[in-house]
Amino acid sequence: MDITFGAKGADITDRFRAYAEEKLAKVTQLLPRATALDVKLTRHADPHAAIAGGRVEITVHGPGSIIRSEADGPDKYMAFDSAFHRIMERARRAHDKRHDHSARRRTPLRDAAVTGFEQVAVTPADPALVEAVATGAIPVVAQEQPEAENQWSPVVIREKRFPGKRMSVRDAVDQMELVGHPFYLFVDEATDECAVVYRRKGWSYGVISLDDEAAEDGTEARVVADSESERAAS
Repeated sequence: MDITFGAKGADITDRFRAYAEEKLAKVTQLLPRATALDVKLTRHADPHAAIAGGRVEITVHGPGSIIRSEADGPDKYMAFDSAFHRIMERARRAHDKRHDHSARRRTPLRDAAVTGFEQVAVTPADPALVEAVATGAIPVVAQEQPEAENQWSPVVIREKRFPGKRMSVRDAVDQMELVGHPFYLFVDEATDECAVVYRRKGWSYGVISLDDEAAEDGTEARVVADSESERAAS
């Protein structure tokens, strides 16, 4: 696995690099399919403190998921140890989950095609329709997007777009814990609707989804306190 180091306002010494690489070797043992690992060091200059602190961010890139952790400390070694402890916890969780899924039997693509993809709830397209689109008999018209007007605003809104992933509420909670975020946006495989899981107080979780009928009555959103999602951490 390639380990990349980056720094902002700080220097990465050979001693720190060797210290980090020796510890991060344990991550590669838990996640052998991981492709890359990033370590970013940021120095926080506090004029009122005798020693400036720092922040370490560790990101593990792998097929299908990203594991991330960050921590602050009075020096870069203590910050790295805290971030490393968190990344190891999430790596063990991903490792155990992968072994649980590997125990389940997967249907080969050839067998799924013979049965019409009934196991994965996929309806194959009509070959005549595919041929018509490929030959141009049915034209495909791209919808033109209107040009956005440049308007100045003191409010800065960051936008991110990610590919929608269909998963269960329990899997969404696991992904949220792996990336270390307080919420996670996903497509609920049970309803085919967008939903958000979020962390509540203690070891409980919540799910937020939109309800068209409730919107007609004046309710903006529906908050679901699912007992199953609250037990996801146990």
